[in-house]
Amino acid sequence: MRNFSSDFRRLVRSLMIVTAITLGTSGMVSGQGTPADSTQAAGAAAPAAGGAAVNGDPAAGEALYKANCTSCHALNKRVLGPALAGVNQKYNDEAYLIKWIKNAPAMVASGDERAVKIYEEYNKAAMTPFPQFSDDDVRNILAYIQVEGDKKPEAAAAPGGATTGAESADTGVSNFMIIGLVAVILIAFLVILVLNRVIATLERLLLNKGEAILAEEDETEEEAKDKFAGLKRMAKNKKLVFFVILGFVVLLASFGTVEMWNTGVHTGYQPVQPIKFSHQLHAGTNQIDCQYCHSGAWKSKNATIPSLNVCMNCHKYVQATEKYDGEISPEIKKIYTALDYNPETQAYGDNPRPIEWVRIHNLPDLAYFNHSQHVKVAGIDCQKCHGPIETMEEVYQYSPLTMKWCINCHRETEVKHEGNAYYDKVIAAHDQIKKGEKVTAAVLGGLECGKCHY
Repeated sequence: MRNFSSDFRRLVRSLMIVTAITLGTSGMVSGQGTPADSTQAAGAAAPAAGGAAVNGDPAAGEALYKANCTSCHALNKRVLGPALAGVNQKYNDEAYLIKWIKNAPAMVASGDERAVKIYEEYNKAAMTPFPQFSDDDVRNILAYIQVEGDKKPEAAAAPGGATTGAESADTGVSNFMIIGLVAVILIAFLVILVLNRVIATLERLLLNKGEAILAEEDETEEEAKDKFAGLKRMAKNKKLVFFVILGFVVLLASFGTVEMWNTGVHTGYQPVQPIKFSHQLHAGTNQIDCQYCHSGAWKSKNATIPSLNVCMNCHKYVQATEKYDGEISPEIKKIYTALDYNPETQAYGDNPRPIEWVRIHNLPDLAYFNHSQHVKVAGIDCQKCHGPIETMEEVYQYSPLTMKWCINCHRETEVKHEGNAYYDKVIAAHDQIKKGEKVTAAVLGGLECGKCHY
């Protein structure tokens, strides 16, 4: 009976050790996630209105001024037009100012001396007429300029919100596979343990020597006093040691396979760019078409990075001064600095420098990808690969861009061949082949440069 009790206790201890190893292995096998960085935006506070009204309502004039005047004028700084602070005192002629604001080009055309002088001073840039304004509207604007122009601008910027995004990478290795391998090793370990117990019991019965059995019981009692006796005995079992080592090798190989599978996958990569260009503002709020900047996506292999001249198509005039108390936006200033452009004189210098953008989407050299084949021929939207780009304050890599990801897309995406001239030519070539007519490589696009030149 004592032999049975000792064997039972050893078996329970062995099972507890194996259970602990299994739980530890299961805890180590976990998925991976990719955080996405948050990005910052900037805002500005406008100074509060104050002062006495001058021949009009400054509060009503403020709304009209900000809606119609801030794109070309600032109160205390020259932008495209002159600074407006003190304009009432400078001219001291309300009727003249009303006539000028409502139709400045007509006054220039009429030869008015002061109008022509201003026109010549500002590079013959004609002021936009506002015939929709009533005389009271103009008085309200002049009252607002009178009140606000006497104040000293106090710029204040506060950090805004941020957008986040995350996209987890495809691990490619099933956790169920790893747990299954551990279960197989555990079952083999239990079988070996039971067989060892059975063999030991049979040996004792065959020997049938009481003294030997008593001696073994004494040894068992000594082992019960030694806390590490069970581990020492298990270490002497060559089969057990072999399977334990094998289990560790399989476990390390599984983790190594997972890490190697994810090598070169940069989902969620979001580097800091030299200019905080917001796709959310340009492609989302302003709804500028992607190909206005990335024109190469429609006609070539590369989507191309737009030159700063493309930026200046808008930002020669759009300077966001209304958000920075008459000052040009710091990010737009970076464009001017790179182009060596003076916004005051609207002249370019002789020391332009390129913007060093940080590349985000980067395929390995062994992969060939043609934007025009996907955008123009297949009619695929940019968001298919780049994600919701119109909501990104700062761009990050949305898709894993692995071979598996591309192949799955090719398997699932339906070809839009109806009304597509590219596929009409392919179908016509197949019809010629069916009729037995001669079809050359040129008919199938063999004269295109990209067929031979990478």
